[in-house]
Amino acid sequence: MADAPLVLVSNRGPVTFGPDGEIRRGTGGLVTALTGLASHREVTWIASAMTDEDIEAADANDGRPFTVQVPDGDEYRVKLVASDEDAYDRFYNIIANPLLWFIQHYLWDLSNAPDIRRNETEAFEFGYNVVNEDLARAVLEEIEGVEQPVVMVHDYHLYTLPRLLRQARPDLFLHHFVHIPWSQSDSWRVLPSTMRDELYRGILSNDIIGFHTRSYRRNFLQCCEDLLGLDVDFERGVVRCDDREVWVRAYPLPIDAGAVQAVAARPRTGEFEAELLRRRRDHLILRVDRADLSKNVLRGFGAFDVFLEQHPEFRERVTFIAQLMPSRTDVPEYAEYLERIEAVVAVVNHRHGSPDWMPIQLKLRDDLEEAVAAYKHYDVLMVNAMFDGMNLVAKEGPMVNERAGVSILSENTGAHEELGEYALSVNPFDIQELADSIHAALTMAPEERRRRHEGLISIVTARNPGDWVDEQLADIRRKEAAG
Repeated sequence: MADAPLVLVSNRGPVTFGPDGEIRRGTGGLVTALTGLASHREVTWIASAMTDEDIEAADANDGRPFTVQVPDGDEYRVKLVASDEDAYDRFYNIIANPLLWFIQHYLWDLSNAPDIRRNETEAFEFGYNVVNEDLARAVLEEIEGVEQPVVMVHDYHLYTLPRLLRQARPDLFLHHFVHIPWSQSDSWRVLPSTMRDELYRGILSNDIIGFHTRSYRRNFLQCCEDLLGLDVDFERGVVRCDDREVWVRAYPLPIDAGAVQAVAARPRTGEFEAELLRRRRDHLILRVDRADLSKNVLRGFGAFDVFLEQHPEFRERVTFIAQLMPSRTDVPEYAEYLERIEAVVAVVNHRHGSPDWMPIQLKLRDDLEEAVAAYKHYDVLMVNAMFDGMNLVAKEGPMVNERAGVSILSENTGAHEELGEYALSVNPFDIQELADSIHAALTMAPEERRRRHEGLISIVTARNPGDWVDEQLADIRRKEAAG
């Protein structure tokens, strides 16, 4: 294990190719997490080809791994796998998102949805499983001839892949990290039992399964007992399945503090900062999110509306900047959600605004430098997700903030398990509590702001992505030694 190269496999890779050979870093928290892993030791990263240009790059290298450099200088050895277009659409847009994502974030309105029909069961068989098979084949090609290879599988897109690998290579060591919440057992009962069993038997083919928090770990163990009737040791975090012991562990994901600070020092960040300071009122509230249903954006704006209603002395003195990246707009629920966000912003601005003051500034774009410029100068950082795997914004913001800004943090984010002591903790469904927390944050004594901010910084800087990687590799070594 010590010398064997690692194979990483995920749906989204570290890079994606655009027209004219342009290379862009892959988006999302998973890619951010895994770039730390890929730069930590020799890794081959296997992922789905996401664009036509990705497919061309894969073809140009005869489907073999190739080295690619992204604009910030990082280098990766990648292998891009093209799936049938219809199969990939079913895999991604019917099963992974929304079906599994909605289950794991408690997003289904069960009185109305989901309806599981032939469309969904066929999408699972001829979409989700097909893409998992395509990536499994690519992994098996990569580890052919390698003794006791180690493969690290990532996220909810690839729950059936480990079983395919285990059947073909019983000597393989498999580690699977799930980057999103693991919901409680009843939420999984929306799935047909055959589909549910196939997903669970797939992920239980791993040697180690990792989650961000102890809470998700506990939920997974409970699911194994409730849904599959398996023998579970909650104290040790072990599931006994098919005469094997599967370890279930929590590895909270840290951020690369140095990387965030480097972005804060970029000239372009400084340009955004100057513009922000020029327009800044007495107070700034900030949220930086994907426009995802799980992020609870509407209730955040609703709470700000209540706050302004109940505390009119803050009118024209506070601005709420919301930088939201449109997400999954080809999924109808997401397109509708974006429309609702824009409508609520219009209502709040009309209700409270004045000719020279707009209470909410909505920015529908993904711009890292612009976000980090705002990180530096917020008084309040709002992270009120309904449920969230970790939420890296909750860690990145305090790292570069220069005003001892206060974090309002949902108790249902993964980050809350680490940061809750120094944040203002909120129930994400309680709009009045959220409005009260905005007021508490904006009127907090300077010394209390500093105490909380320093506490957040101490936790955020205690571990780095290298530590996260090392913790998992150390468990892999221990599990191998234990047989």
